[in-house]
Amino acid sequence: MLDAVVVGAGPNGLTAAVELARRGFSVALFEARDSVGGGARTEELTLPGFRHDPCSAAHPLGINSPAFRALPLERYGLRWLHAELPMAHPFPDGSAAVLARSVAETAASFGPRDAGTYRRLVEPFLPKWDTLARDFMSLPTTALPRDPVTLARFGLAGLPPATLLLRRFREERARTLFAGLVAHVMAPLSGFATGAVGLVFALAAHARGWPVAQGGSQAVSDALAAYLKDLGGAIHTDYEVKRLDDLPPARSYVFDTSPTALARIAGFGTYYQGYRYGPGVFKVDYALDGPVPWTAPEARRAGTVQIGADSAEIGAALRAAAREGRAPGRPFMITVQPGVADPSRAPEGKQVFWAYAHVPNGWTGDLTEVMERQLERFAPGFRDRVLARATAGPAELAARNANYVGGDIGTGAVTGLQALLRPKLSLFPYATPHPAVFICSSATPPGPGVHGMSGHNAAKAVWRRLRQP
Repeated sequence: MLDAVVVGAGPNGLTAAVELARRGFSVALFEARDSVGGGARTEELTLPGFRHDPCSAAHPLGINSPAFRALPLERYGLRWLHAELPMAHPFPDGSAAVLARSVAETAASFGPRDAGTYRRLVEPFLPKWDTLARDFMSLPTTALPRDPVTLARFGLAGLPPATLLLRRFREERARTLFAGLVAHVMAPLSGFATGAVGLVFALAAHARGWPVAQGGSQAVSDALAAYLKDLGGAIHTDYEVKRLDDLPPARSYVFDTSPTALARIAGFGTYYQGYRYGPGVFKVDYALDGPVPWTAPEARRAGTVQIGADSAEIGAALRAAAREGRAPGRPFMITVQPGVADPSRAPEGKQVFWAYAHVPNGWTGDLTEVMERQLERFAPGFRDRVLARATAGPAELAARNANYVGGDIGTGAVTGLQALLRPKLSLFPYATPHPAVFICSSATPPGPGVHGMSGHNAAKAVWRRLRQP
């Protein structure tokens, strides 16, 4: 009998399997698709030689993840590559604010009226970032805080809505960039703990940047899988699990799936019926005949570029998708240009480009024209560079990754108490009604992102059970 069976080979499932195998437990992992990856994959979606990331592309939480940093992933081929700027936020007038590795450079891009405010906001946390990240991304039930005072100070700054935090800034440049940081989790700016989201992304950039993985996001998953195999773990692909009886006997079962799928497979009935899914996204992957023609020079040097004219436009786009049930006319967009750091992703002189906008959960329309019209505001002539495009709305994204219910790439709304207490109001979120069944997906704390911490935290709960006599 195996000690643990893991279902789902996304970053969290792979990390959970690795953590258990590292501690001497026998582990087998089962994945429905023909390769590992989940939200960290790389495929030729458009033209030969253009390597796209269908899901996540830039990895601020990956390089800063306490779980990944404790594993020898570089030995298995993972290399982080950095653009000169982690992120830029261009404006219609051709200027830009930036999120640079340097706090001073970032503050200077906001202008003199907000430079000091920004420095006072982030600088107290930077010297203790590694400890704060570990405390923030764990739970008291899995690891006691190492620095509870700093964590409490962070909570005071971050738990209120981002709309309150934005009021600290006097100019629109700082407010717009920070609103864009919050929008990465597709939560309205007025939501609980949204200030913490913006702070985490900013601190992550200053600490270690927002890199891409050399060769594509698949490198993250492949490194985890190779390490798991070296530890003696088994990986089975093309193996869809429809019920627990489809799996071999084991002392524990760990699911990197949505709560909805877990309830169906394990027969939990309505146990997760109160769990809410958030807005979906409409994503376009481009093969380009050269770099994006950004008007702002800073955007040409950045790995990630946020698109939104001002904080009001960003807030309106978020409300439209999350609360009003419609696609925004001027969407907030997150774009990634991996070739700025990794030219190997496309033939010489060409580029891959990744962009998505928020839409209502399950939306069935086509947002391509609206997105490209928005891009043209900040990069005139963009359409002239397009060689090919691959579009994916909520239905297509859910077909690629079953955890993206209704196109929700966060596997659950990051709003209200569910921002912190997910998938149930419980101190033991990785446990389920069955004592031998656990959940480790992004539906559990700390939530969305390619960081493996949900898998890491769940593995702790599993091995504590396995060590019980």
